[in-house]
Amino acid sequence: MIIQLEKGVNGEVLNSVERELHVLKYKTTHVQTQYGSYLIGTGKKQFDIRKIGHLKGIKDIHVVSDDYKLVSTKWKVNPTIIDLGDNVKIGGGHFSLMAGPCSIEGEENIKDTINFLKTNDIRIMRGGVYKPRSSPYSFRGLGIEGLKMWHKLARENGIKIISEVMQVSQIEEMHDYVDIFQVGARNTQNYNLLDELGKVDKPVLLKRGISGTIDELLHSAEYIFSGGNERLLLCERGIRTYEKASRNTFDINAIPILKEKSHLPVIADPSHGIGIRDHVGPLAMAATVAGADGVIFETHCRPEEAFSDGQQTLDYNEASSLIEKLRILSSMIAN
Repeated sequence: MIIQLEKGVNGEVLNSVERELHVLKYKTTHVQTQYGSYLIGTGKKQFDIRKIGHLKGIKDIHVVSDDYKLVSTKWKVNPTIIDLGDNVKIGGGHFSLMAGPCSIEGEENIKDTINFLKTNDIRIMRGGVYKPRSSPYSFRGLGIEGLKMWHKLARENGIKIISEVMQVSQIEEMHDYVDIFQVGARNTQNYNLLDELGKVDKPVLLKRGISGTIDELLHSAEYIFSGGNERLLLCERGIRTYEKASRNTFDINAIPILKEKSHLPVIADPSHGIGIRDHVGPLAMAATVAGADGVIFETHCRPEEAFSDGQQTLDYNEASSLIEKLRILSSMIAN
């Protein structure tokens, strides 16, 4: 059960509502976010909500059976829209594209990518400055100084930044230089990190775990929401299966299922989803038709020279063609 509280409810009123719920054998958790105040009630015995509906301070009551309550469509039927400012929005009919290299490689790489994005009217640039790599000898990113340089160049050109945060200690140093924190597949169930991201007022894109289920992704999102941050995006990026023909198995089923279960925007990552450059485009289009609110993919001027993930990275000609197709598709779906 979710109880929406009136704006500005004081402690005395909150305590009164909680006492009534405790009498009904319900455990309560108070959640305060950027946009609202909620009491999450959990208990085994059903009761007539009219018993508490009259209490002072209550705006609305929603019966939600899912364990993940705040991210569920069972209480919030209208889709969440993430507003990054400067007329950059994601979700709720605002189809969004995010593109850039796997890793930020240096000043020229940043400038080159920004020019490409501006030419194609893409407002969000992806890229890693902290890279989780399978081998400790692979390139692991430029770190915070690289992010600061990237931020300066992006701001000068009206470009928003999405980049991966890997540990709690990085949140504070990255905060002023990113527009969206990305949580990668390896950290989807790093609950310490999720708890801390619940305390920031910056959007968080949460990727599905390497072998994670849809419900596990939604539970992870609930951690962030219940920590106080409603500005969330879910990302399907493929899961590890017994299939060896591709890097991962992109779960196209996840797109409509997540849209049904959650009010949060759903983003598709076909680059990691299949890991094969020639098939990234078809997968991106399939995800768009399936209902994705946006696509995040990797592009580089010379993929064969990219510091990481060149095998799944589109060159600029391939990326431009895909962008055009995705916009046509999303427009057709919207109409």
